[in-house]
Formats: sequence, C-alpha cells, structure tokens
Amino acid sequence: MITAFKEHIRQKSLLDENFSYLFACSGGIDSMVLGDLLLKSNIQFEVAHVNFGLRSHESDEDEEFVKKWAEKNQLHLHTHHADAMAVAEEKKISIQMAAREIRYAWFEKLNTERKLSGIILAHQEDDQLETIFLNLLRGTGMEGIQGMADRKGLLIRPLLPFSRAEIENHAKEKGISWREDSSNLKTDYKRNKLRLEALPALYEVASDARKNILGSFVRLKDSARAFNHLFENWKKDQIRVDGDYQFLPFHAIQNTPGAVSLVFHWLKPFGFNSDQAEGIVDACSNPQAGKIFETGAYQASIDREEVILSPKHQNFDPIEINRDDIGLTIEEDRYELIKMDTGSRMDTLRENAMLDFEKLDFPLEIRSWELGDRFIPLGMKNSKKISDFLIDLKVSLAEKSKVKVLISNGKIAWVIGYRIADWAKCDASTRKIYYIKHLS
Repeated sequence: MITAFKEHIRQKSLLDENFSYLFACSGGIDSMVLGDLLLKSNIQFEVAHVNFGLRSHESDEDEEFVKKWAEKNQLHLHTHHADAMAVAEEKKISIQMAAREIRYAWFEKLNTERKLSGIILAHQEDDQLETIFLNLLRGTGMEGIQGMADRKGLLIRPLLPFSRAEIENHAKEKGISWREDSSNLKTDYKRNKLRLEALPALYEVASDARKNILGSFVRLKDSARAFNHLFENWKKDQIRVDGDYQFLPFHAIQNTPGAVSLVFHWLKPFGFNSDQAEGIVDACSNPQAGKIFETGAYQASIDREEVILSPKHQNFDPIEINRDDIGLTIEEDRYELIKMDTGSRMDTLRENAMLDFEKLDFPLEIRSWELGDRFIPLGMKNSKKISDFLIDLKVSLAEKSKVKVLISNGKIAWVIGYRIADWAKCDASTRKIYYIKHLS
C-alpha cells in the first residue's frame, strides 16, 4: 500500500516533502494508517486532535492515544476541547454538523497560525461512496455526485483511492493500533445506516456493484466538468451584470437543451433550488410577467423579456418631511428642499418636482408605493393605478420595486423620479413653489 500511496500523492501533486502540513487525527483506523503512510513517505506534519467529550471517558482515551502516538514519533501535537452540543443547540443544527464546523474552523486557524501548507484528512474510498449516496438522498445534484475532491483549497485527502478493506489489511500487516469509535456502530445516523446496512445490501445484489458504482461516478465527474465548461460559456454570453443585478434574456432559455440545469447552476449560489429553476424556465417559456421567485435574500423576477436576479430590498421605513426641512435623503439619493416664489423657470426633469406649496399639507411622507395606490398623473383627467402607470412607462420589475411616493394628507403628490400628480401642479393661482431638487 505504501508504494501505491506514494505514487498517488506524486501523480496528483498532493503532498511535498519540502513543505509541512497539519494532519487531522482522530485516532481511528483511517487516521492511524494515514499517519503511518505519511511518516514512511517522509512527509513533514504536525498533528491536530479535537475532543468533543461526546463519549465521556472514550473521548479522553482517544486523546491520550493520539498524544502517545505523537510523542512516540516526535510529532508536534495540538489538542482542542469543544462543546459541539452547545453549538448545535445555539445554531439549531445537528451535533455532527456542529462538530464538523468546529473542527474545520480550528484546523484552518491552526494552519494559518503555524504557517503550514494544508490540512490532511483521512477520508477514504468508502467515505467517498457514503458521501455521494448521502448527497443523492439530499438531492444536491451534479456537485454532490462529484463527491469529495483529492484537494480543495487547504483540504487534502490522500486516502480517497483506498478502500476500508485495504486500510484494514495494511493496519493488520504492519501491526498498527487504533481506537474504535463506538458511535460508528449506531444506526441512528444516516451515514452509519448507509455504511452498516444499505451499502452492504447493495453489494450483495451484484458482486461488482462497488466497482461499477465507482466507475460510473468517475464518468459522471468528467461529464460534470464538461457541463461546467458549457455553463461558464453560456453565462458569459447570456447573463448581463449591472451592479447587484443580473439579467437573463428569455431567448437564452427558450428551446435551449438543459435549460433547467443551466438556470439552476446560475441561481444555486443565491439559495434557489431545482424546483424554482424549473418554475423559472416554465415562466419564461410561457411568459408570466410579474411572477417572482424568492429565497431568503434574493428574488428572481420574470419581466417582459428577461429574468431579473436582484437582492431583496430591505423594508423601507417611511420618511417624514416637515415644513421647515431643507434637505432629504432617500436611500442613496439626496434632495434639496427649496421654497421659492413664482416667476422662476419651471424644472421639467423627472428626477425633480415643482409643486404648489399651498396645496401641500405638512408633514409630508415618503414611502414605498403599494398595490392599489392610485393618482392622477400630471396632464391627465382620470386616476390611474401606479402599477399600471409604471407598466405603461415600461419600468422593469427591478426598478419598480424601488419606486417611492410622496404623500400629502393621504394623497399621492409625486411618484418620485417619474411624475407629479395633477392636483399638486403649479398653475396660474400658485403663489409659492415647493421645489424638490435631486442632487447628483
């Protein structure tokens, strides 16, 4: 096994004798065999062990075992005691997930502090199979099928090509001692249930099932790389980015093979799931303008000819304007509030407003427009819903969500940045003008 191990780390350029690493060691059989292989390959490393105290005295015995092994081999040992249960309760996650977060955060911190070249983990081939099947059960898609990488960032997994059987044989042949984790025999964890029951049953169905499954995943991994290349080109050609907004035209989806996968790959980093991706493709193929798909922080809006991805806007707290105020800030826009006599040249720029001061009832209020809001736009006789008014102006959904209105005594005086209300205009009877000037 040592020959195969050395050849593997050489071919994959995983480890280098000229650098030093952090080896995460639990004391289990995988860790102890990997430790033996690292020593025999002349790889320099320090050892890190986490004690969560979840198995009472067993956890302490694991720590003592690793400590003695490190001392025997003159290795620098780092130990860390942590309360995974408390973190799990605080974050409302499983103990296993909490323990993983704690471990990896500490490993990365140590790696940085000690100026080491990466974190060596003892995941092996059976772990890889279990991870892939767990990902399939979770519905993680193409990325999940690819499983764990030999190297990803700081994480290095040099044991991935070796099976549990090979590792056990090596341990017995070389007289390597290890600690048994009694929790590995419990079937109340999904991974253990897979390891102890589901996968062995699957292997019984066909003697070459393991080999065929691994081979299939290797080919799927290669297919995933091809898809990623296709996706990056599609994204570069079709998606327009403007600040926090992204725009995807319908024609990039309609009649495009694999459209759902492309859209899902685009939106997944923003928290969207595959069902939403399918819904978005359907909404583009059978245009449903105005439909919105949401995650916690983002929304994908179906506009007239494109999908608009944008951050959700935070709730806008109404702003009050008093009679004597001279300035105003609405989010990132600043305005000057000027009271002026008639006879001044009228400003017709849509980002500014000139209103009849005496028709206004202070304090004024600025708020987001709401469904059902109506006003009579300047120059018109009949009232119009603001939603229809914005549609007529072909205001995009992304911009529509940011529109604010100026309110005087319950009536809309100005759809800010678009048009004032006819009732608030200056006319022949106006004696004083209220000028709201946008400062660029």
